[in-house]
Amino acid sequence: MNRRTFIRNAGLATAGSLIGCKVLSEVAALTNKNNNNISSLNKIPKWKGFNISDYFQPDPGYVGTNTPEALFKFVADWGFDFIRIPVAYPTYLKLKPGQQYINADDVYKIDENKTNQIAQTIYRAQKYGLHVSLNLHRAPGFCVSTGYHEPYNLWKQKEAQDAFVHHWSYWAKKFRQVSTKKISFDLVNEPCYREDVNNTSSKTTAVPGSTYRSVAQAATLAIRKENANFYVIADGNMGGTNPVPELANLNIVQSCRGYEPYEISHYKAPWVFPDPAYQPKPVWPGDMGGKHYSKATMEAYYKPWIDLVKKGIGVHCGECGAWKETPHDVYMAWFGDVLDILTSNGIGFALWELKGEFGILNSNRSDVQYENWYGYKLDRKLLTLLQSK
Repeated sequence: MNRRTFIRNAGLATAGSLIGCKVLSEVAALTNKNNNNISSLNKIPKWKGFNISDYFQPDPGYVGTNTPEALFKFVADWGFDFIRIPVAYPTYLKLKPGQQYINADDVYKIDENKTNQIAQTIYRAQKYGLHVSLNLHRAPGFCVSTGYHEPYNLWKQKEAQDAFVHHWSYWAKKFRQVSTKKISFDLVNEPCYREDVNNTSSKTTAVPGSTYRSVAQAATLAIRKENANFYVIADGNMGGTNPVPELANLNIVQSCRGYEPYEISHYKAPWVFPDPAYQPKPVWPGDMGGKHYSKATMEAYYKPWIDLVKKGIGVHCGECGAWKETPHDVYMAWFGDVLDILTSNGIGFALWELKGEFGILNSNRSDVQYENWYGYKLDRKLLTLLQSK
């Protein structure tokens, strides 16, 4: 299951066209006009909950299943208040079955029946008091994973940027009557820069900050034209790893990740470590892959994010957790430290995922004694840890 690509190469790259000056001036005007209304958006609730994977899969041949309403009730009953829904935008386009190559014209063929299905999932979650964050896991011209073939590059071409704004304008209009306490908009999952967006094996670098700002700013304008108080979330640069200082004055929440070190969170995951020879035994704390890891190293890793919080910028951890092969005792020790660092600094979190091989239900771990929970296999130790934070 190629959920994501392991991003190792840090640095800067040069991206091409930015959003036009007219759009940026409109953004500035709207921001100034509504500054008194939206300045408080950085002071976000400490949302805690889960991702659901109904619509995120980038494989055009994948047919997902809807999260049953009962699971949202479980989430609320357990004391959580947040659901993140990553969506691959082709899942709601009018495409032929199995169509992998997307044309520029296809990007605008939004299927209302399919978006209504996504909306119904959102409403089912909100029925139980859960805040829902709608995320484009695949956006026009970019996805951190493989799958569909994009017609252009979000970080280089205005055509892609215009399409990106169009999609966010569509979703904001669809939910413009929904309370801002119930919904937020997470612009694009784990941004990074590749010269060829359709080749995830090519060198990956950070999106130039000025480019990211332009793209995020234009989408935020489209969203806040519908409701100036909508929460907008931007994932950290370089796959969610790095805070984005260029966004600091845009009243946009920033989203980090809880996967460091990958030697623990993605132990034996073939899409992250394709070389079976590189499989250091997970330990916590201890040495892995030639580096020493401990709670102190995690505190240093998250310091830039904590510094954002201290500056009054909202921060949330949009994804965190570990794959099924990570030894459970190591997982609990490591994850407890990660969550303690985040939550003690006012940063909420969303486990990847509610149900599945990273999840709290049906994770298929070999070293967990599951509790039967209405037909699901519940990892009670993981639930108790999450509830304690």
